[in-house]
Amino acid sequence: MFLGNNCIVEENIENINIEIKLFLEAVFQKHGYDFRNYSLAHIKRRILHRLSISHIESISIMQDRVLRDPDFLQQILLDFSINVTEMFRDPDFYRAFRNEVVPILKTYPFIKIWHAGCSTGEEVYSMAILLQEEGLLEKTQLYATDFNQRVLKHAKEGIFSVEHIKEYTQNYIRSGGKESLSDYYTAHYDRVIMNKNLSENILFAHHNLVSDNVFSEVNVVICRNVLIYFERVLQNRVVGLFKDSLLAGGILCLGSKESLQFNEYAPLFSPLVAKDKIYRKNYMIPNLFED
Repeated sequence: MFLGNNCIVEENIENINIEIKLFLEAVFQKHGYDFRNYSLAHIKRRILHRLSISHIESISIMQDRVLRDPDFLQQILLDFSINVTEMFRDPDFYRAFRNEVVPILKTYPFIKIWHAGCSTGEEVYSMAILLQEEGLLEKTQLYATDFNQRVLKHAKEGIFSVEHIKEYTQNYIRSGGKESLSDYYTAHYDRVIMNKNLSENILFAHHNLVSDNVFSEVNVVICRNVLIYFERVLQNRVVGLFKDSLLAGGILCLGSKESLQFNEYAPLFSPLVAKDKIYRKNYMIPNLFED
């Protein structure tokens, strides 16, 4: 009896995984959004949660709806977006960036930074604050991109909930902030509005890491806590995209749980601050694909 129950459970899991793959294929074929090489565990959690709260009977029925209902598609895109973020998230990273990367950037006449997968923008504004304190914001162009238009709109508005400000302030202090975080926003009831001068050098734009090409030639790529949601083949694709976007000697910043260790493009980078996953693109690039 125990073995029989195990067989039923395994069959149900197999059926769900098949339905999810068909669902992702349908989204790609109909709408062009490709989630097929995202982490199955991540996608499964999001789909089953949407299934539960929408009171839809099955993934197959949800697939039919996403093919026919544009509003439901937008909800699915929001579900699949990676929106776990906060200002000065992982303060040690910002401290390392300030101490090790900023001195390099100060030697450049003009700086271009691509913040890929910017979500609702908290980390982009954090970088703008850091650059302003280091006297670099005026000569920096920040590109903040995401595949989800709704979160991009939120990021561009620069309006965040006041309930998180205490935590953000603690992060800012731990990151080596030189002023007071309150200098960079205006409180208005239950919201804070980031100062407009911070966004003057930020260009918010739609870009899909899965399907789009090089965004721009830049000095720094910041893509933190995004690769962990991708399968290995997609991780290789995206790091290759970053490699092609970075100028020689450019800086690549990943999340605390991410690494280039098993990536096919790892030989093209050297650790700048290994602990905080800050890498530098080598000036001499070997041919990885020669016999």
